[in-house]
Amino acid sequence: MSLPDVPVLETDRLILRGHRREDLADSAAMWGDAEVVRFISGKPQTREEVWAKMLRLVGHWAMLDCGYWVVTEKATGRFAGEAGFGLFEREIDPPFGDTPEAGWALASWAQGQGYAGEAVRAILAWGDQRFDRARVVCMIAPENGSSLKLAEKVGFREYHRTTYKEQPTILLERPAASFAA
Repeated sequence: MSLPDVPVLETDRLILRGHRREDLADSAAMWGDAEVVRFISGKPQTREEVWAKMLRLVGHWAMLDCGYWVVTEKATGRFAGEAGFGLFEREIDPPFGDTPEAGWALASWAQGQGYAGEAVRAILAWGDQRFDRARVVCMIAPENGSSLKLAEKVGFREYHRTTYKEQPTILLERPAASFAA
């Protein structure tokens, strides 16, 4: 079986790599954790839902030559989370269109250690090359102060407040001219 060719990204403490079937248990544990999803969907996901998500993320690489990485701790190989880019065709106003959407989530144990910043800087550096330094967007719940602070540190700025799936959300952009990562 051949998976899409996903580049491996490396930081001081992390390795970001493509998803593998054996990541399902760790990914399901993360997405099933109420603390992890409290600002994302508010609803823990089942193993079945996480499996469908993993297949969608692998499909991104196969169809779009971009997607999400599994974030692992370099020293231990432990699953720490997921980060990357998507084109999710969200039904949101204003629409993202073909603008790459950055996203990240970390397992509870990996939060508060600077891993999110390391991973996001790595994906943005890769994205600057891949997307020819184009605009990138992300969406964050207004209550998610940690992610909003990180987004600001790496060059994202709020451009609109809206609702998505009946929940308030802040839309942020990292303009083509911004290379703060």
